[in-house]
Amino acid sequence: MIASFRHFLDWLVSSFSSRADLVLENLALRRQLLALHARRPRRRLTALHKLFWVALRMFWCGWTKPLVLVTPRTVVNWHRAGFRLYWTWVSRISQVGGRKRVSKEVRALIFRMVAENATWGAPRIHGELLKLGFDLSERSVSRWIRRAPRNPDPVKRWMTFLRNYPMDFFTVPTLTFGVLYCFVVIGHDRRKILHFNVTRNPHALWVVQQLREAWAYKQPHRFLLFDRDSKFGAEVISAVRDMGSEPTRTAFCSPWQNGVAERWVGSCRRDLLDHVIILNERHLKRLMFSYLLYYHEDRTHLGLAKDAPAGRPTEIRSASDGQIQSFPRLGGLHHRYAVAA
Repeated sequence: MIASFRHFLDWLVSSFSSRADLVLENLALRRQLLALHARRPRRRLTALHKLFWVALRMFWCGWTKPLVLVTPRTVVNWHRAGFRLYWTWVSRISQVGGRKRVSKEVRALIFRMVAENATWGAPRIHGELLKLGFDLSERSVSRWIRRAPRNPDPVKRWMTFLRNYPMDFFTVPTLTFGVLYCFVVIGHDRRKILHFNVTRNPHALWVVQQLREAWAYKQPHRFLLFDRDSKFGAEVISAVRDMGSEPTRTAFCSPWQNGVAERWVGSCRRDLLDHVIILNERHLKRLMFSYLLYYHEDRTHLGLAKDAPAGRPTEIRSASDGQIQSFPRLGGLHHRYAVAA
């Protein structure tokens, strides 16, 4: 009874509909019948059927009424998939506009940097490419890094380890389970390390001596920022004022207020200390002085617009330039790249 009443209502509505709507509805139903006869076991629609429904959706507002085989959402997804395929095809054949293609030379150089510098990410590699005169975005570098082969030679990694093996404080453990204390003074303007030293027994008088060595023949900075470590006691504060600087302490449990020094300590650990075992104080000093040389002259920094603290000129490349040479730093943990003369 209900089915008969429903058919009667459909007939009544169709009698008042326009002839064009009836023709389109019959066409849509015939297309679905053809699809059922052609693909009876699985009922999968061909590309021609999908194109028909996408076109019908564009030209007829009542296209959802006779739709039986699939849902309207499926037709919308077909249209969006076709949109993506169309613009992918246009971007591949069009030579006007859009992002410049990354050349094969640059891709090979990115893969080489990833293989030679296991700890480098997209910002470091992008900064190195900028200094070599290559013009591309960090997003492009990140996309190609994901495609780089991740299969470092274990023998090479062990050789790197063995070559390195034989105003804030941070600690470094040694091979004999001792602890060494590193003292560093860093300038906020160019992130330069103004003074560095290592000791086993830090105390206030030793810190005062380090500050005197840092500004022996230089004009002291206006402010000297440090945390509330007990080693920075009254003697240190008095010595800082005698040198002409204003001592400024951070708040309790607020390392972010001395963010420049904290970030440098993190960079030092990730770039060097996490990859070596320190033998003694002399060994740590030798490695750290090598790292400071690399840090000032070679390493690019986000806060300095991908420049080095001591300033690193961008090389001017031409079509006739030679290949890119790599120069190992810190026993092969890092590299500096330059255009061969």
